Amino acid sequence: MSLGAFSISLAVKDLQVSKEFYEKLGFAVFAGEIERNYLIMKNGNALVGLFQGMFDKNIITFNPGWDESANKVEGFTDVRAIQKRLKEQGISMEVEADEEGTGPASFMIVDPDGNPILVDQHV
Repeated sequence: MSLGAFSISLAVKDLQVSKEFYEKLGFAVFAGEIERNYLIMKNGNALVGLFQGMFDKNIITFNPGWDESANKVEGFTDVRAIQKRLKEQGISMEVEADEEGTGPASFMIVDPDGNPILVDQHV
């Protein structure tokens, strides 16, 4: 089961300060808009999302159907199939994808230490 591209979404206090910090680590703006209070920073295959005022905790994110450059991946595992498999393994959902739908959808789970994990399919 492939979960797709991995990134971490950070709840930041000051988007500009965080942007400048990650630029010093070699990251560059890949997507997002400062005016909309978020940026996606990229360094090689590493992705860090910076989000100001959008959520309280950092979120681990996987994107089925995308690679680290947001290019569509053929033959990926649909988010609903991933959700079904996790539910069969006894993992409870905080937010569920519509199992009858197709295309973009997402679900959220929480790991044993309280870390939110978002599986967010855009294709």
